[in-house]
Amino acid sequence: MGILLRHLLLASPPLILGLGAGWGFALSQESCGRMVGLLFAAKCRGTLLEYQMLLQTGGTALGWLVAALLGIWWERRRRRDVQRANQEWGGTS
Repeated sequence: MGILLRHLLLASPPLILGLGAGWGFALSQESCGRMVGLLFAAKCRGTLLEYQMLLQTGGTALGWLVAALLGIWWERRRRRDVQRANQEWGGTS
């Protein structure tokens, strides 16, 4: 069960940060018609979607980096604990 939880925790940062970045950008923007007028509202909407996808991709990349660093840290900590336990029992690692 612990291994499953560890893998779920490692898989969640890219998803959470990617969706959070895209959602946060979408909520922070006003309507396109208000910003540029009715004439350019359609073009503005496409640009906003491009920016939202770009931020979502950046958030996912940042989440991947966080997940990789967490995985490295957890693995090094686990390996150190296993080596310490083997030394206490007189075994070799």
